[in-house]
Amino acid sequence: MEQFWAEISGVQPAPPRAVVALLGALALGLIAWRPSWRVLRQVVTIAHEGAHALVALASGRSLHGVRLHRDTSGLTVTRGLARGPGVVATLAAGYPGPALLGLAGAWVLGLGRAVLLLWLLLVVLAALLLQIRNWFGLAAVLLSGGVLVLVTRYLPGEGQTAFAYALVWFLLLAAPYAVVDLVRARRHGGAHDSDADQLARLTPLPAGVWVVVFLLVTLGCLLGGAALMLGRLW
Repeated sequence: MEQFWAEISGVQPAPPRAVVALLGALALGLIAWRPSWRVLRQVVTIAHEGAHALVALASGRSLHGVRLHRDTSGLTVTRGLARGPGVVATLAAGYPGPALLGLAGAWVLGLGRAVLLLWLLLVVLAALLLQIRNWFGLAAVLLSGGVLVLVTRYLPGEGQTAFAYALVWFLLLAAPYAVVDLVRARRHGGAHDSDADQLARLTPLPAGVWVVVFLLVTLGCLLGGAALMLGRLW
């Protein structure tokens, strides 16, 4: 047990800047390649729906389950006032959620706590698992958690650190890409009940403005996370 806590609480040296940049390029390649993006986008959906769930609870709404679907869409069911800041905050949290998680992860990596970050993510997945209400969602969360277990169990410290950096890069880069996907869907007449459209019905701002807000927040997190992981480049 002492060794376990020592591994979790220990400080891992950051990889060389060139390696960090290479891991970012790898994450970008996985996003740009459509076959891998169709699979890995489920990771973004998990973070997206998890953000809805977390903010719903923080704003005083009751959480009645999360569903993840094969098409990488998801649904978080909450109960509370039909209008007001609570429901607005809950809806607004989804698209920025993966980016904010990535930014927080970059901060933890900057502290040299890559292994701790992986274990914290395992705890978050375990908490989310309790709220999953469909079989596919259960499989998706279990598979994601299983990957983290394998990484923390079998990879050496350097491998765990590299995986943590790649994962954080993926979250930071995939978040704005998911917003771009939303823009494409709206241009083709789809996504009429997206978070942006629901927010437009609850606030004076049109859906297009909310999409821009999502994009700006996710891009801001990407820049901040990149600065934390790569150091001062400017």
